[in-house]
Amino acid sequence: MNFAQLLNGVAFGSLLMILSSGLAMIYGLRGVTNFSHGALYMAGGYLAYSVTQHLSFWLALVLAPLGLAVLGAVLELVFFRRLQGRSHIEVGLVTFGIAMVLERVIVLIWGERTHAVSAPAGLNGTTSLLGVNYPTYRLLVIGIAWVMALALVWWLRASRTGLHIRAASHDVETSSILGINVDRVSLVVVCLGAALAGLAGTLAAPYVSIEPGMGVAILINVLIVVVIGGVGSIGGAMVAGMALGLIQTAGSVWLPSVSVLVPYFALVVVLLWRPTGLAGKRL
Repeated sequence: MNFAQLLNGVAFGSLLMILSSGLAMIYGLRGVTNFSHGALYMAGGYLAYSVTQHLSFWLALVLAPLGLAVLGAVLELVFFRRLQGRSHIEVGLVTFGIAMVLERVIVLIWGERTHAVSAPAGLNGTTSLLGVNYPTYRLLVIGIAWVMALALVWWLRASRTGLHIRAASHDVETSSILGINVDRVSLVVVCLGAALAGLAGTLAAPYVSIEPGMGVAILINVLIVVVIGGVGSIGGAMVAGMALGLIQTAGSVWLPSVSVLVPYFALVVVLLWRPTGLAGKRL
């Protein structure tokens, strides 16, 4: 695997890192396996497409995550909060239904064709890096993902809201008794998780193009990442997302005929070795 292929693995891992961080946050606090997370990612890509067509990609990078944050608020207030105390399978089926509805709405609005999104002017060429000419836009994806990861970890560790999120993710009832507004914290977490899905979809639009099946295709990988990293652990999800991106890219180079099985093989190995995942704890 040469340096360019290594960077491809890092770029794909960066998208997984952003997506899985949002899903891990929602599960860590809400205990919800959000099967609509892939559809949120897809919605972010389509919103970015429309904003880019009429305005610019840089505005899409802001407006698409904000739009998904609003959708996250709807999920929290209309669905997750009403389903508190219900079984995991019931909540999972509801989120799966939401994903199907959202996918159909997207098809009705934008159609079933694949749409290409152009990278911003100045970023659609290549950059020489260690003697390798590599697409500049993919370097932007890597850079934004790492800035997001560091900012998210810092926010959770240093801010008052982050402290409340970490406390509530470990024990909701005790946190509520101690005066933490758990409902407000939950709203922040779900909105932020949805916004991260929108950010990943926006970054993916010029990278892989957008089509109605993109949410389902990546959701399986993201669920595997969250389980491998440790269900509910943001740090574990980040590490597992990057590792899976690199491993899957290496598999496509060395064993292309079986590379599609790499995520499942990694899932089995990790769960046999460490059933609680790599981190084994929340947030």
